[in-house]
Amino acid sequence: MLPTVTLQPGHVQPVWAGHPWVYAQAIARVEGGAAPGDEVRVVDPRGQLLGRGFYSPGSAIPVRLLVHDATTKLDAAFFEQRLTRALERRRALGLPSAGDDAVRVVYAEGDLLPGIVVDKLGDVCVVQFATIGAKRREAELLDAVERVLAPRAIVDRTATNAASAEKFVAASGVVRGDVTVDALRFVDRGFRWELPLMLGQKTGFYLDQRPLRDRVEALAAGRRVLDAFTYTGAFALAAARGGATEVVAVDQSALAVEIGAACARANGFAERIAHTVSDAAKYMVQAGPQGGFDLVVCDPPKLAPSRGARSGALGAYQRLASAACRATRPGGLLVFCSCSGAVGLDALVRALALGARDANVRATVLERHFQGADHPVPAAFPEGLYLKGVIAAIEPA
Repeated sequence: MLPTVTLQPGHVQPVWAGHPWVYAQAIARVEGGAAPGDEVRVVDPRGQLLGRGFYSPGSAIPVRLLVHDATTKLDAAFFEQRLTRALERRRALGLPSAGDDAVRVVYAEGDLLPGIVVDKLGDVCVVQFATIGAKRREAELLDAVERVLAPRAIVDRTATNAASAEKFVAASGVVRGDVTVDALRFVDRGFRWELPLMLGQKTGFYLDQRPLRDRVEALAAGRRVLDAFTYTGAFALAAARGGATEVVAVDQSALAVEIGAACARANGFAERIAHTVSDAAKYMVQAGPQGGFDLVVCDPPKLAPSRGARSGALGAYQRLASAACRATRPGGLLVFCSCSGAVGLDALVRALALGARDANVRATVLERHFQGADHPVPAAFPEGLYLKGVIAAIEPA
């Protein structure tokens, strides 16, 4: 018999409805000697099965459910089946697009594989493990990736903070296949990318913003564009190809800016983009109304990694919104984003409103955008919708 996690009365309905997380405060007791990463049963107060998942003692989310029945084996065949299903879903949606070879194949809970992310970037797959249960089944998962996706190599980019919280050691670099792989080389939206493995942001590339990059490209014609927090310049390239009169790409990481400039050269847009190493927030303030931009993209890194950091992050978003509004010419457009799951769309829009007030302008939201279709969100799991952005008109108050 598997170890059993029994829920408190009043905490059953979300799990019964399909929410994959069992929060610590929902648990009445754990029986059967569950160790970190063990498969456990989750039952209601009457002992009726709600599902099975992997156990993370000490976590705010001690169990993430994978199945809701008593018989499905969580073995190598299971991982291969889930991976195949996720790949087929994306192909049915036309992802990746013709000529491209970059796609998120597994988005954790969105593909019923909590704690696991798999990106396919060219002929290399990048994986991340977010729970001890997923990490303990690393061999089975990597076997499935090799069988289903047949990559040249598999690179592990597990976040060290996630590994530390779950008390396992994160791997780094090539863990399967060709050990000579030193960069991620792929095509996304027709742009050729070469990102050295030493560049350490997430899986290496922000596939989630693909739809918004399409929109920025469509809006860029004839406009002077600022891409703040540019990283390797994906928004900047989109704006340049869209016909922007000038593009300035700003990031405080000298390495990211250097790589972004190299990718701009490789795609024939070096003369259209000015790459600048600077604090993006300070740059936006200094741009001011006299040197303002017709289109500003403000897409900062995650400011609220947890709900506990939400309050401080909201103030930071307000300050960023104020800076971005100051950098936008009257009548211009501001693209304002958050990748913090703890900050919802309403909170982001409120930060924008307060930031616009501080800058003595008015922001009118024209469009709302979210992560792309290769980052699916189960209906019972709103937490999966982490990325949100708005396009706003900035006008005199």
